[in-house]
Amino acid sequence: MNVVMIGPFGLHPRSTMRERALPLGRQLIARGHQVTVVMPPWQNPEYAGRRWEEDGVGVENIALPPSVPGLFYIVTALRLAKRAMALRPDVVHLFKPKAYSGLAHWLLSSVGPRRRPRLVVDEDDWEGPGGWNRLADYTVLERRFFAFQERWGLTHADAVTVASRTLESLVWAMGVSPERVFYVPNGAVSAVTRRGAGREGRAVVLLYTRFFEFPVSRVIEVFRQVRQDVPLAQLLVVGEGLFGEEALFFRLAAEAGLSVARPSSSGGKGLASPDSGLDGGDGMDIRYVGWVPSESLPLFFSQSDVAIYPFDDTLVNRTKCAVKLVDLLSAGVPVVAEAVGQNREYIRHGETGLLVEPGDVSSFAGSVVRLLEDASLRRRLGRQAARDLQERFSWCCLAETVEQAYGVPA
Repeated sequence: MNVVMIGPFGLHPRSTMRERALPLGRQLIARGHQVTVVMPPWQNPEYAGRRWEEDGVGVENIALPPSVPGLFYIVTALRLAKRAMALRPDVVHLFKPKAYSGLAHWLLSSVGPRRRPRLVVDEDDWEGPGGWNRLADYTVLERRFFAFQERWGLTHADAVTVASRTLESLVWAMGVSPERVFYVPNGAVSAVTRRGAGREGRAVVLLYTRFFEFPVSRVIEVFRQVRQDVPLAQLLVVGEGLFGEEALFFRLAAEAGLSVARPSSSGGKGLASPDSGLDGGDGMDIRYVGWVPSESLPLFFSQSDVAIYPFDDTLVNRTKCAVKLVDLLSAGVPVVAEAVGQNREYIRHGETGLLVEPGDVSSFAGSVVRLLEDASLRRRLGRQAARDLQERFSWCCLAETVEQAYGVPA
């Protein structure tokens, strides 16, 4: 089967195509299909017109039109749809029912039935009311248009793949029959062997985050309570805020009397090791590293005793499928997470991690302390988490479900 995947943006800086489409494409290639990913690299135009191959998956960045308001959107969508049809696909898998991929879906749906490929839409976030329309800095007109696109795209697809159980329910509620909706959460690529944890004399608590999923004040209070029982605990923060939440984090930490080591390089970009860019970080209460490339993540995971995954109970969080949580569990890092949405699917409480009710700071801190004081429990949860992710959520298994969405006979 010839499959074309269309994205609403390129591989960077947003992660949907890199962390969702490409791993799926690799598994489909292994199962005998042909896969090409076609994207509009409007966020990184230096990739415009470039093509290459990754593990058998063709990656194509279309040429971008002149940046004329209105015309840019239409021509970009036309180029996506035209290139997809030129590849003579049996299936076009459109990632996100909004923006450029949503417009391409509308154009492809107008192709005559004899030539039209099977159109499958992937929904990995809730975009409309209460979703990213609430978080993102969109105009009123954009919010209305994206909400319309989302509903139209999901209800006019031959099949829909969804990344979470909550999204599955929302799509059903639109009147899409369950037979056309396929549950495909984000998968584990491969297990990572841990090389030990912590630093001598310190208990390291990892926060791997984009910050926007929770109130920053909650993390500060959880860590403050942890320090009451484990005075030498240190908070290691890896990641950048989506909306610049670091400024509030630093201010609240200072108000709580917590010292923070920050990278000496601007923004922490491109750090290659857990020590680079930090001055005297071992003696500080909090080590803030910032963004690091994915290839450096195992270095930080390996020195962490426990990871925390705070998650507010919002519609955005209930519908999202957190790749960062998958990364932590796949690496065998013992995790304490708030029991919201897909967190409850990925973690079996007491078996592969610990879950606490959202907003319960005392229980959260108590669970972290429990793990910090019980090395055997940490090891058991970490091992079982890595094994469980591979057994239940490997892309190899999830590709079978996607084949069903594509109409491949079981």
